[in-house]
Amino acid sequence: MQTTRIGPKHQITIPKDIFDALKLEVGDFLEAGIEDNTIVLVPKKLIPKDQAWFWTKDWQKKEREADEAILKGDLVGPFSNIKDALKALKKKR
Repeated sequence: MQTTRIGPKHQITIPKDIFDALKLEVGDFLEAGIEDNTIVLVPKKLIPKDQAWFWTKDWQKKEREADEAILKGDLVGPFSNIKDALKALKKKR
């Protein structure tokens, strides 16, 4: 365990080896809390409201399925027109 000092504006410095091990970056956010009389800092990535849908469980599940299909080569296309695309999709069923 390492020691750090609290500055005049209640700021602390995260030791470099901890900063690097957690892959933190300047400007990152930390959630601060208290557990059993201990300060707990948890790195958090904030998501803009207009992109929150992308990080839902369902969407991420579909993203993983799509990635697996791509890796397996389970693809059709590209198509030069919508008629051919629709025809291929109907055939795929």
